[in-house]
Amino acid sequence: MLILLAIGLFAKNQSLIIAVLFLLIIQWFGLGEKVFPLMQQKGIQIGVTIITIAVLVPIMTGEIGFKDLQHALKTYYAWVALISGILVAIIAANGIELLKTDPHITTALVFGTILAVALFNGVAVGPLIGAGIAYIAIKVVEYFSSMGS
Repeated sequence: MLILLAIGLFAKNQSLIIAVLFLLIIQWFGLGEKVFPLMQQKGIQIGVTIITIAVLVPIMTGEIGFKDLQHALKTYYAWVALISGILVAIIAANGIELLKTDPHITTALVFGTILAVALFNGVAVGPLIGAGIAYIAIKVVEYFSSMGS
């Protein structure tokens, strides 16, 4: 975990730093046996709920309303954004399933994200979309592999 913390600090990845420190503190206080299984079981759903709340805040505050949506949908790039949002949500849903069924993939996703942030000035958008893209790639490879058999 300390290596992940060092990588997070090096890459200036605030989410990774906070996550590692949070987990280390839980472990240092001896709460790991009780908290870690719950976090592993419910953590993704809790995270998705928090992200959903953050996305809905501008609607709740009135910063964005349905009139804004109607106005925006008069442009082609708003339609592109709408379709992109739908596709990303579907891809991320597949990512959740992949993370549930194959949790060790999280490590590879985290390292991939860290490398992208550190080396390519990327933005850490979280493991769900990465896992969703991985899911699609895996399914494409499985499909083409089954054609050769």
